[in-house]
Amino acid sequence: MTAATSVDSVPGVRVDTPVAVIGAGPVGLVTALLLARYGVPCQVFERHPAPYPLPRAVHMDDEVMRILQAVDAADAFAARSLPALGMQLVDARHRVLARFLRDAPLGAHGFPQANMFDQPELEQILRDLLERQPLIDLHGDTEVLGLTLPPPGSALPTAVRVQDLTTGRERTVHAAAVLGCDGAASLTRQAIGSHHQVLGEPQHWFVVDVRCPLPLPAWEGVHQVCDPARPATYMRIGADRYRWEFRLTDQDADAAMTDRSRLLRLLAPWTASIPEERLDVVRVARYTFRAQVADRWRQDRVLLLGDAAHLTPPFIGQGLGAGLRDAHNLAWKLAGVLKGRSAETLLDTYESERRPHAVHLVRTAVLIGRAMTSAHPAVRVSRRTALAVGRHTGLLTHAAPTTLSPALQGGALARRSPTARRTPFSGRGPRRGEIVPQPPLTTPDGRPERLDDILGDGFALLACRPPTPEEIRLAQALPAKIVTVLSPGDTPANDETTTRVIDASGALRTWLRGGVALLRPDRVVLAAHHGRNESLAESAHTWAKLLAPAGP
Repeated sequence: MTAATSVDSVPGVRVDTPVAVIGAGPVGLVTALLLARYGVPCQVFERHPAPYPLPRAVHMDDEVMRILQAVDAADAFAARSLPALGMQLVDARHRVLARFLRDAPLGAHGFPQANMFDQPELEQILRDLLERQPLIDLHGDTEVLGLTLPPPGSALPTAVRVQDLTTGRERTVHAAAVLGCDGAASLTRQAIGSHHQVLGEPQHWFVVDVRCPLPLPAWEGVHQVCDPARPATYMRIGADRYRWEFRLTDQDADAAMTDRSRLLRLLAPWTASIPEERLDVVRVARYTFRAQVADRWRQDRVLLLGDAAHLTPPFIGQGLGAGLRDAHNLAWKLAGVLKGRSAETLLDTYESERRPHAVHLVRTAVLIGRAMTSAHPAVRVSRRTALAVGRHTGLLTHAAPTTLSPALQGGALARRSPTARRTPFSGRGPRRGEIVPQPPLTTPDGRPERLDDILGDGFALLACRPPTPEEIRLAQALPAKIVTVLSPGDTPANDETTTRVIDASGALRTWLRGGVALLRPDRVVLAAHHGRNESLAESAHTWAKLLAPAGP
């Protein structure tokens, strides 16, 4: 990657790398790996020389696991993560009020629905993959000092000024695109003049991470203590790793940080039977949980991802997941634009799709956190009543949704057409903006396969009937891989243009409802036809020019 390239729209303008990624946390690393899969070289700049050693994010759902699958990290991650049984609500005396179970071996996306992990281990897995990827250069011990943005709309590169923290040497890297994965204090966000929209009051919490060789005598799921005087969260995050979060006064937090006996008293409801000397306190820290979303995520080819774009309280475990969704949404779009296959305006759909989704998740986390922990008198009465009813009837347990992640709705690629609104779906079948499920599949010769591995890295046309000539032409124009979903015992047609899979459970064929779904590289439905809704060709006017400027 030492040879200079040129910005396509301005011949002769020197750039040092197509993409500069600022920050090598999980979001930056996954973004770089996705870009490399799409054939886009990038340079990643990170001030730390190695994975930051202390745990931070601890939860990932099955939908986000598919993003790790897309960069070949899912199996290594699964070997080092711990599926959780779900969440239970307990009162101040630790009596169980409700349980929201996530105990099925596999969720709709082909992985356990709740996965607990230690973030430094995830980062090491991703860094190991980077080392085997020749299109990526990772510059550790390197701090980004500033960005000089080109005039808006000029298509000129952005100048990234960096400093080698080992030698003190400064240099400037010119990048066709810059991705700010640089966290809550994002320099990239400041450079594009973006500001925070605050969606909830900040909360001060005390976090404790412990290693213990003996298993704690506690239910193997997340415990949420619904005590307004001292709300707390407990979870097991690995074979010998445990995490607690307490909302404490400043005085109590200071005492717990300096007095081990006070700290152990906080942990006692879960650790009382464990000898104190077996509890190795890895970290204690004071955290401020914030609820905010940046008001702008992009200026030309400078874009924000992860904590640079949004911060969320931890109550629904979607902080890191939201950042990885950013990466999956943006990488294929940026690759298409940089390679000249897609219109520049395709980048507009990143913020229009991801920002409303992030706002929804942040607001959901704020509401759930308030419902479980607020000391406000009205909330306390409502919570006490709801939990009392739930404890005796089980209604709370059965009311829990299987996912908190809604379908995408904004932007030209995800917004439903007026025709689709006039003939609404009945709650089943492919819907524009949602993610295709990933049930167990097999190849015709009996080999088990995951759907995403069959689909490949690009667009795909998924069908449970023979595609029409018109659908085939659309697929070839993108281009999209054509995959036919069969039932066991079906006789496959002799068609070399189609990949065939067997859906023994019938889940994928049920979802398709006898029709077809055109899928984006991030597995989101771009268009679908089943029943009486509009055909793929009828919907193409809303997306074809963005994805293939010459038209399908």
